[in-house]
Amino acid sequence: MFTVAEGADLECLLANLSETLASVNVMANELAFDLEGARRSFALGIHQMVELSELLANRALDISAPR
Repeated sequence: MFTVAEGADLECLLANLSETLASVNVMANELAFDLEGARRSFALGIHQMVELSELLANRALDISAPR
């Protein structure tokens, strides 16, 4: 169903990864605050893992294509 363009360079891939993670971050955060108890803690855990992944992707992007 999904594919990555063969000609996409590293900067393009990392930029899209970063934007995707930012979107998931917002969705997980919104979901977490609509929940209570253990389900909220679970959603916040997902949010934190996405946040860490976003930081890693942004750092990789900075290394590969300094601004």
